[in-house]
Amino acid sequence: MNESAIPKAQFDGRPLALLAGVALAGLPLVGSPSTWATLTLAGLAMGLIVFIIASGLTLVFGLMDVLNFGHGVFIAFGAFVAVSVLGAMPGWTTAPSLALNLAAVGAAMLAAMAVAGGLGFAFERVIVRPVYGQHLKQILITMGGMIVGEELIKVLWGPQQQPLPLPETLRGAFVFGDVAVEKYRVLAVVIGLAVFALLLWVLNRTKLGLLIRAGVQDREMVESLGYRIERLFIAVFVAGSALAGLGGVMWGLYQQIVVPQIGAQVNVLIFIVIIIGGLGSTLGCFVGALLVGLLANYTGFAAPKVALFSNIGLMVAILLWRPKGLYPVSNR
Repeated sequence: MNESAIPKAQFDGRPLALLAGVALAGLPLVGSPSTWATLTLAGLAMGLIVFIIASGLTLVFGLMDVLNFGHGVFIAFGAFVAVSVLGAMPGWTTAPSLALNLAAVGAAMLAAMAVAGGLGFAFERVIVRPVYGQHLKQILITMGGMIVGEELIKVLWGPQQQPLPLPETLRGAFVFGDVAVEKYRVLAVVIGLAVFALLLWVLNRTKLGLLIRAGVQDREMVESLGYRIERLFIAVFVAGSALAGLGGVMWGLYQQIVVPQIGAQVNVLIFIVIIIGGLGSTLGCFVGALLVGLLANYTGFAAPKVALFSNIGLMVAILLWRPKGLYPVSNR
């Protein structure tokens, strides 16, 4: 059969055009081109931090069909582990050395991912495993797990908010004429793009990604070939939890203050992002997070009171346009 006769799925660029349209629409809303450029870069950086947080939940739902409303507990543990790790390295975080500062942040991220991943393994075995395929029970039991996790954080670190200051060389901003770009946001962009590229590569270009996606479609067939789908799914859940831990570090450094409820506070935002993008879609999550970041910065500058509802309004508008989200998985 001639391969050229096989129809190929065409990439849908309209959501990306929407992203560019939102960015351009922000210019007359803000007024000043330099302020617009600053807000745009800040919004993209914020969006990439949100993407890192939401990517773990997207991974778990898209590949395992698990509605994990306890995702916030991994975010919170990641943030508080960073508080402990960076607090134990004052000589590295206060040194005027970019290498030492990045090494300290890297150590905090690795520790947070390890702790969140280990917690995710226990969470999946004890809480999620008995309710596979039962969405209502998943929502209830994972929310209960998050409440227990928050109380455990209060036992370990106390109920008070904890400071999480940026290392010395990541404070301040790069200034290009009238445009200012915070140094930490540049780091967030680099890490966010790296996570996005890694996820796409693993899921679409590796045997592991092929097996996981095949296991979702026909678990019995893949298991008949000798592969243990259960182990692969556990690995997916652990990876999603580890990404949430990484996102917790990024969000904590972004806020510079963490509280035990930080995961619950971010949960609403990340669910908005994955609904906008299309449940389970990595690309949709990426575009949705950038849309949320841009809109939050533009409305926060032009109309602060409207900013509180901008994300909800964005979600409603997109769902009216595309009820299944920007990149629904069923269309792939």
